[in-house]
Amino acid sequence: MTAPIAPPPAGRLPDGFRVVLDPRTRRRDGGATLLGGSPLRLLRLAPRARALLAGDELVVTDPTTAALAARLLDTGLAHPALDPVDPAGTTVVVPVKDRTAELARLLAALRADLPGVPVLVVDDGSADPAAQAAVCAAHGARVIRHDTARGPSAARNAGLAAATTPAVAFLDSDCVPVPGWLGVLAAHLADPRLAVVAPRVVALPADRRGWVSGYEDAVSALDMGAHPAPVAPLTGVSYVPSAALLVRRIALDSGFDESMQVAEDVDLVWRLAAAGWRVRYEPAARVAHEHPARTADWLRRRAYYGTGAALLAERHGAAVAPVVMSPWSAAAWGLVLLGGRPGAVAAAGVLAVATRRLADRLGDPPPVQLAAGLVVRGTWSAGRTLARSVTRHHWPLVVPLLGVRKVRRLAAAAAVVDAVGAWWPHRHQVGLLRFAAGRRLEDLAYGVGLWRGALRARDPRALLPARPPRT
Repeated sequence: MTAPIAPPPAGRLPDGFRVVLDPRTRRRDGGATLLGGSPLRLLRLAPRARALLAGDELVVTDPTTAALAARLLDTGLAHPALDPVDPAGTTVVVPVKDRTAELARLLAALRADLPGVPVLVVDDGSADPAAQAAVCAAHGARVIRHDTARGPSAARNAGLAAATTPAVAFLDSDCVPVPGWLGVLAAHLADPRLAVVAPRVVALPADRRGWVSGYEDAVSALDMGAHPAPVAPLTGVSYVPSAALLVRRIALDSGFDESMQVAEDVDLVWRLAAAGWRVRYEPAARVAHEHPARTADWLRRRAYYGTGAALLAERHGAAVAPVVMSPWSAAAWGLVLLGGRPGAVAAAGVLAVATRRLADRLGDPPPVQLAAGLVVRGTWSAGRTLARSVTRHHWPLVVPLLGVRKVRRLAAAAAVVDAVGAWWPHRHQVGLLRFAAGRRLEDLAYGVGLWRGALRARDPRALLPARPPRT
């Protein structure tokens, strides 16, 4: 394993740094509290903070506004609002093995968009090194070669060690960045505690299009969505892929864990977050990625991703839990699913008690209506998590029980609810039947990899549920 990551510097956000409330953040109590973020939280504002945040924007001008802006960023209630900057001081590192045509395409795009930025290609044991070297020479890129393949983590680390600039941008060879991407990301480096910022990874238009392409374009595992976010375990954006990252070089120390051939990007993000660094997702910057077109390649990749959960469980414990829910939600859903009509009545009682307790924690007088809404919202989210678990993480446990009628009906309902709920935000991009088929196949493949990894490691932690962190 890699050495522990050093803590970030103590410096505050600089004057002029601007943050804007997330559009989904709600003001309550006349602006005295903010509700939002992930996990969902209620943030009470002191009178001074309330006055400073009279609008939806806050500009750092002194230590007080810097502390408030940092709190809003770390809770996900607000996000940086920064103008793009000149990305000078950045080296682009491209790890590659073979893929000569893809490398040429990427280097051409980089030279057109960033003519003054140095590019370093790490050839990780390609079969035809002369071809790789010729492509790099044609586009003015420097080359480091590994005689034998050592894996993507080692290739990135070699580029990180060879770079001399304060920042390093990692790009996989099957990517093509959208012009302007690096200036958008580089603006985030004004935050002295920022270690990594990642762009949105979108689909690269390609000549080869399989039936799964519509599904993959809509919900690729590399695409973290349309909203900016802080990145940390057990949040709405728990990781960002290493296909495209901008990193502060001094923050990474020894870099990626070279013993991990999969999930090394998740591990890096979680180690940085544990050390106190910030990691952010910035969808205003975009990098296109060539998604798999053949169904077999796509399924193998999903199964491979699944094997990484056991490695993450070994290093990060419950952060990788497939099901995260409160005891209240677990009890309510257990009663509903197993207790019939009396169970549903008992579940309502459980949620009523949970509402009362939450209301007492939220204020005086207790905001019962707000607490009830939060409990219902959390319980519904927990139900979707359970449905996802049945079809994705724990389907090998469900299959032997399908002979039982009630289990069969519940599993079918979970599959339908999960597919329709996930498809609805993307209904204008892909049809329901194609999406549902892609969803079920992806989950089956991921589940195979998940269980294979857990059995190989003889460690069940990647399969076990966990409680949400207190906020």
